[in-house]
Amino acid sequence: MSSQTKISLLSPNLHGGAATRVYLLAKVLQQLDFSVKVFGCLFEEQLYPIPPKKLPLQWVKGCNYPQFFQSVQELIQAIDGDIIYAVKPKPTSFGIGLLKRFLSKRPLLLDIDDWELSWFGGDDWQYQANPKKVARDILKKDGALRDPQHPLYLRWCEQLVAKADLVTIDTEFLRNRYGGIYLPNGKDTRLFDPEKFNPEESRAKYGLSEYRVLMFPGTARPHKGIEDVIEALNLLDRPDLRFVLVGGTPIGDGYLEQLLEKGKPWLIKLPSIPLDEMPEVVAAAHIVIVPQRDTPVARAQFPIKLGDGMAMAKPVISTRVGDIPDILGETGFLADPSSPEQIAAQIETIFQNYDEAIAIGRKARERCVQYYSVDAMAAILKEAIANLSG
Repeated sequence: MSSQTKISLLSPNLHGGAATRVYLLAKVLQQLDFSVKVFGCLFEEQLYPIPPKKLPLQWVKGCNYPQFFQSVQELIQAIDGDIIYAVKPKPTSFGIGLLKRFLSKRPLLLDIDDWELSWFGGDDWQYQANPKKVARDILKKDGALRDPQHPLYLRWCEQLVAKADLVTIDTEFLRNRYGGIYLPNGKDTRLFDPEKFNPEESRAKYGLSEYRVLMFPGTARPHKGIEDVIEALNLLDRPDLRFVLVGGTPIGDGYLEQLLEKGKPWLIKLPSIPLDEMPEVVAAAHIVIVPQRDTPVARAQFPIKLGDGMAMAKPVISTRVGDIPDILGETGFLADPSSPEQIAAQIETIFQNYDEAIAIGRKARERCVQYYSVDAMAAILKEAIANLSG
């Protein structure tokens, strides 16, 4: 492969977590001197997160069938990569990639960073089909099967994973399920460099100077254990502590609003921040906390926000779920999942010995640079693509 090789990255939706992984892969591929362009659907009104600068991006409006067939046609005509790289085994990315591969005979890679069916009950989910139900779900204007993201289509795509020329995954759970090459959720450790930022200045910029700041720099979801941190803060009852959520987007069920009400007075919500500006925000944290609960969704994930804290040399509190203990090694502070008491104890331990905790944070950065950086990802992906072309 030469530096003129084009890679088309396919995102299932350019609003939400999928886009975060897409932009990360784009950065890695650009570092390898490939020509990268992102293609995808947008099912909401705006791009989220805001894409990095200098990353070409082309999207079509996400909609239901049959109108979505037109969007698919537009994307297939636009995709011009010598290699197609779909993110998530969804019809709106992998499905489109399979069609383009059939028409163009170009190699198709698939990245899996989540167990998509786990959001719907996992292997126990079944579509209860009968002729009347199928007809209703297809023919009615608001029929369930008109939604391109329906779990039935996820199941079909999951059964086609072996059709990809190469699969990359980011957890042991996913490797056991799908096979593939391990490609972690890395971090640009040149961008996320604590030496470039002054924590006190960052706290002042975001109105946090009077607090000791716990931070979760991502989207709040029930499996992410935000309530456990709130309960830990209730137990500690220290007026100088605040728990800061950065960015994220509501999913329309009122969860975030309920969380903000429940979290008074501890929770502070900062607005969405462009990816390139996130290091300055994370610099404001005294502790980065990623308190995953033990659910099928969480066990399948590599929490990308662990890398934010590790790269910025922050003390990181997380939970014993999935790959998290292996990711942190001896460089983090672990609690059992759904254990506010243990989270509270770790918060106390860190602030009672903060210099020691900062030293552990520096070791976390060293570990991140070695194993979970963009450079580490680039080395893995370079070899994988070379073997593909060979």
